[in-house]
Amino acid sequence: MAATSGTDEQVSGELVSVAHALSLPAESYGNDPDIEMAWAMRAMQHAEVYYKLISSVDPQFLKLTKVDDQIYSEFRKNFETLRIDVLDPEELKSESAKEKWRPFCLKFNGIVEDFNYGTLLRLDCSQGYTEENTIFAPRIQFFAIEIARNREGYNKAVYISVQDKEGEKGVYNGGEKGADNGEEENTKNRGEKGADSGEEKKEGINREDKTDKGGEKEKEADKEINKSGEKAM
Repeated sequence: MAATSGTDEQVSGELVSVAHALSLPAESYGNDPDIEMAWAMRAMQHAEVYYKLISSVDPQFLKLTKVDDQIYSEFRKNFETLRIDVLDPEELKSESAKEKWRPFCLKFNGIVEDFNYGTLLRLDCSQGYTEENTIFAPRIQFFAIEIARNREGYNKAVYISVQDKEGEKGVYNGGEKGADNGEEENTKNRGEKGADSGEEKKEGINREDKTDKGGEKEKEADKEINKSGEKAM
């Protein structure tokens, strides 16, 4: 039991250390591969949740933070002409771009929780989170671009695409059910017809039996009449 307790404490301590590391800005941990992997896993989970969200709800009605209006206003004031439907990585990662983004990001330190937390950002907003379509960005940069994409209607392409696929799937499944129901109906009709035919055959045989029996009785009655007549003679 003591050994187990010691292992639990060790695992718990590791988890606390990782959680603490993840709470720090990206610059704080350099290129540690274990920490980078933890960041990547957490960022991927966030990306999956967000993509499901914009796929199931019209993105124009989404609210990502309590300060969406402020983020969008500051973003378009500082990056008025930035193209956001398909991002150019140089507009985010070059030294000149970083100089422009840094003061914008720092404005939201203490306003947006984990504003500098590493997040996955799609380059082409009409596509999903593939390796070729994804870059790493600070959370506030993700919020600024995705809020703008939602409000300006660019993310609606994902929503429409997914809804169309769901509709096609529903029609296809409905067609299969209709075919199955039709087959069941045909089988049922064939069964009823078979039962009717069997019933008719049975009734025909019964009628023939009754006819034969009736004929035999008539012959027996004729014999009795003939016998009576002979006796009378």
